Amino acid sequence: MEDRFQANLDEFLPLRDVVFNTLRKAILTGELKPGERLMEIHLAKQLGVSRTPIREAIRKLELEGLVIMMPRRGAEVAQITEKDLKDVLEVRRALDALCAELACDRITQEEKVRLKDACNEFEEATRTGDATTIAQADVQLHNIIVEATGNRRLIQLINNLSEQMYRYRFEYIKEEDKHNNLVEEHRMIYDGIINNDKEMAARAARLHIDNQEKSIIRQIRMENNEL
Repeated sequence: MEDRFQANLDEFLPLRDVVFNTLRKAILTGELKPGERLMEIHLAKQLGVSRTPIREAIRKLELEGLVIMMPRRGAEVAQITEKDLKDVLEVRRALDALCAELACDRITQEEKVRLKDACNEFEEATRTGDATTIAQADVQLHNIIVEATGNRRLIQLINNLSEQMYRYRFEYIKEEDKHNNLVEEHRMIYDGIINNDKEMAARAARLHIDNQEKSIIRQIRMENNEL
C-alpha cells in the first residue's frame, strides 16, 4: 500500500473522527480500492497517528458497510457487488423520480437559477477530466433538486444514501465516454423541472439512474472476468 492520502489534522474534530473521515473519503473516491487490505500499522504510520484511532475508524467503516472483516486477513475494503448496487439504486431511483416531480411544483426562482448554473458547472467540470471535481459538481446539482422539494423527511432519506451513492457515482464518472451522456441527462431533468413537466422530469431522473446501473454492472463483470 503506497502513500496516497493524508489526514487533515487541522480539522476541529477528535482525532478518531479525522482518521475516520480520511479513510472513508479514500474508499469512496477509490484511493483505497475494493478488496484492498487495511493494515493498521501501515495506516498509523502513514497518517501519523497511533493504531487506536485507526482501529476505531475501521470499526465504524465496517458498520457503514464500507469495510469487511475477513478471517485470517483482517479488514479490507468492501467489494462493490451487483446486489449491493441494485439495492441502493433501486431505492435511489424511486426517490430521485419523486424529487424531480416535487421540484416541478416547489422549486423557487432562485433555485431555478442555481440549477441552471449547476448544469453549466457540471459540463465545465467534465472538461477537466478530474473525477473528483466532476463527482462534486454532480452532487451539488442533485442537491439543489433535493432541496427544492422542501420535504425534510425526503431530504433525510436521500442524505442517508448519499455516501453509498457517491461510491457508485464515482465509479460511473470515471468512464470518460459517459460524460456527454451525463450532461444530456442533467439537461433533460432540468428542462422537465423548469417546464413543470413532471412526467418528463421523473422519466429523465429514472433514466439517469438506470444508465449508471448498467455501466457499473458492466464494470463489475469485466473486473470479475464475466464478460
